[in-house]
Amino acid sequence: MFSDLLIKRLKKAKTVAVLTGAGISAESGVPTFRGEQGLWKKFRPEQLANFNAFIENPKLVWEWYNFRKNLIRQVKPNPGHYALVKIENLFTDFCLITQNVDNLHRLAGSRRIYELHGNIMRNRCVDCNKQFDEILFDDENLPRCDCGGLIRPDVVWYGESLPDDVLTKSFAAADKSDVFFSIGTSAVVQPAASLPVEAKRAGAYVVEINFEPTVITNYVDESIIGKSGKILPELMKRILND
Repeated sequence: MFSDLLIKRLKKAKTVAVLTGAGISAESGVPTFRGEQGLWKKFRPEQLANFNAFIENPKLVWEWYNFRKNLIRQVKPNPGHYALVKIENLFTDFCLITQNVDNLHRLAGSRRIYELHGNIMRNRCVDCNKQFDEILFDDENLPRCDCGGLIRPDVVWYGESLPDDVLTKSFAAADKSDVFFSIGTSAVVQPAASLPVEAKRAGAYVVEINFEPTVITNYVDESIIGKSGKILPELMKRILND
């Protein structure tokens, strides 16, 4: 499954970076962006996941996000998430960059995480940017900050830029990594899709793990086709046993 060269490079590596996408969460059963039932089939995601929609009808947007949060709360991290936690413990410099907003990496125990698209379980004020964890919401009372501003889900919406600090740190991690993993991502959504390219340009050994080939399959140093929930635990065993 794994090349001897990959194991050799990991044995020598001091800095490892990982990029994860929707594929690793799909193995946990995370629902699709749209949802599968009721009212929400009437809406396209871009109709609700944007700032103008929130300002025009915050109640509707909050109802949709609470629906999504409740679905996500029913799923748990899978063996791939937990394997990444164990792999993190093997290296002095490790970071996990994720395009996912589902909080599963944090639930699994990963510590150094750069969330490119935010976290659906976190919230922030539209005015002062203060962050909140769980908030109470009902049909009569929209969540508001102490400053009076509306509180919104802390995720990146259509038309919004990714957080500069997180993006800068992510590219810095890719640039200095000895080994870089691209896991469960189609490698087409920018700017995250440029991270494996940046890592390889800087000299990293770049490994793709995905259930099907992608646009970077022929570019990376090693491509492993299959489910990350099976592959990553096997990789962990191989690192420890070789």
